[in-house]
Amino acid sequence: AAIIGLRQNDIKKVLAYSTVSQLGLMFIALGMGAYSAAMFHLTTHAFFKALLFLGSGSVIHAMGGEQDIRKMGGLKEKLPTTYWTFTIGTLAIIGFPLFSGFYSKDEILATAWANRMPLVWVLTLGSAAITGIYMLRMYFLTFYGKFRGTHEQEHHLHESPSSMTVPLMILAVLSLLGGVLNLPGMFFKKAGHWMAHHLEENTKGLNSVPHPHHMKLMTELVLMSLAIGVVLVVIYFLHKKYVKENALAETDDKLKGWQKASANKFWVDELYDFLFTRPIAWLSKIGHTMVDNQLVDGIVTLVGKTVTEGDKVVRLVQNGNIEFYLFGMVTGIILILLFNFLI
Repeated sequence: AAIIGLRQNDIKKVLAYSTVSQLGLMFIALGMGAYSAAMFHLTTHAFFKALLFLGSGSVIHAMGGEQDIRKMGGLKEKLPTTYWTFTIGTLAIIGFPLFSGFYSKDEILATAWANRMPLVWVLTLGSAAITGIYMLRMYFLTFYGKFRGTHEQEHHLHESPSSMTVPLMILAVLSLLGGVLNLPGMFFKKAGHWMAHHLEENTKGLNSVPHPHHMKLMTELVLMSLAIGVVLVVIYFLHKKYVKENALAETDDKLKGWQKASANKFWVDELYDFLFTRPIAWLSKIGHTMVDNQLVDGIVTLVGKTVTEGDKVVRLVQNGNIEFYLFGMVTGIILILLFNFLI
């Protein structure tokens, strides 16, 4: 999901695949038995991802409905509130130090290392690095450089109303300070791992794993430094490429290899269409033709014809002739008497 996000140009698609990727991190934590770490990241993710989605809505509102980041650029001057709050959300999701996402991602990474799962640790750290790449690519292409939209769009650029910016400010504060819910114990002895302790009652009896705060202090510091180093390296190279060198998003016709696969979402939609949508549509067509049109409609038509033909016979009896009715009554009485007599 993170790799798919690398070559998406729709601002909301980038965030959508980012959400799938972050959910993957939560399930990694659950798979390791680190339930509190999973809930912690779920909580911080709620803060910064809500901020980013609403921030993208503010950008789209200013752009008159445009969602393609290739047609944006230089919006930080026109949308200052959106820009600063979006900056906080971006720093939080990439795990920049002291922002909420830094603490929750570090908790998952530390848990993987504490439980001797180096491959999981490497893959998780790699996913976090890719998160920084696609988020900063979107961030720089949206807010930095020259405006690449139409003259009409540029003329109408304006900050969103307070009904949109005030929620952004509130979520920005939560994205910045949300880490206090589960601060690392090595720095905050009394307030450390509050959420983990709070959830302990709910995880009793489950196969939970050792907490990362059981590691040595030096090990925790080294792991944290590595994670911070990865984030800083990603920021440096992405800033150099998209801000200093003014690189633009590649056009679809120039993409090859993994980039083309990423832009096409690894053809998952096409595969889903081939494996599920088309077979179900084919079965539905057969069901409509054979079961609905022929069997069900045939039964209904048969019942209708039977009633119609029976009605024709009954109408012969109901002719309105009173003598015929009297004859029928007498005949019926005679048959009843004969039947009783014979029995």
